[in-house]
Amino acid sequence: MANKLRWLGHAAWQLTTSKGKVFLVDPWLSGNPVAALNIADLGRADYVLLTHDHGDHASDAPGVVRQTGATLIAQPETTARYVGAGVPQEKALANGSGMNIGGTVDLDGVKVMMVEAYHSSETGTPAGYILTLEDGKVIYFAGDTGLHANMATWGQLFDIDVAVVPIGGHFTMDGFLAAHAVRMLGAKVAVPIHYKTFPLLAQSADEFIQHLNEQSPTTRVQVLEVGETFEF
Repeated sequence: MANKLRWLGHAAWQLTTSKGKVFLVDPWLSGNPVAALNIADLGRADYVLLTHDHGDHASDAPGVVRQTGATLIAQPETTARYVGAGVPQEKALANGSGMNIGGTVDLDGVKVMMVEAYHSSETGTPAGYILTLEDGKVIYFAGDTGLHANMATWGQLFDIDVAVVPIGGHFTMDGFLAAHAVRMLGAKVAVPIHYKTFPLLAQSADEFIQHLNEQSPTTRVQVLEVGETFEF
């Protein structure tokens, strides 16, 4: 069985591993104008990963945890906020302690490392995640971020199969900078996100594709429509 990555719209993802573990990343669905489904439509999930505390990423965390039975993974301050907003403490990592930048946890055979991102956050600090799946595949969720030098370090330390990177500009990297990021990461496949949700964001992946073909011609671009699934 392959790993399956489904775009739920904007920066929301559903990752189902080859062993059947289900991770939801930044599952903002309520009020998301391009969401693939509603919270009530979500099936079982094992973990919810939050990259940072902005409404278009984290605001649905309590409802998603209650609906799916998942465990919340976030920084301590963000965890505390959403435990206070309705996430049961026992459904937050380490009984509500969360995790932080540089930390790695083993979640049922999936190693999850929290890494830095350059953005802002109402609580805690922005982050990304590097997941090493049960079959050895590595996927990097950059979160909302600008380009930063540590991406080259992740490319040296990890053999990244899939890099999920924002390309929308204005609040994050644009297509030009995101292409540089993917080159630094050395990813085999790049998946663009955080675009065409709002008028302020880029409305297509064309610029990203053009620059990535120049910067990292061996990297394959996987452009998904909302609701589509990519297997790797």
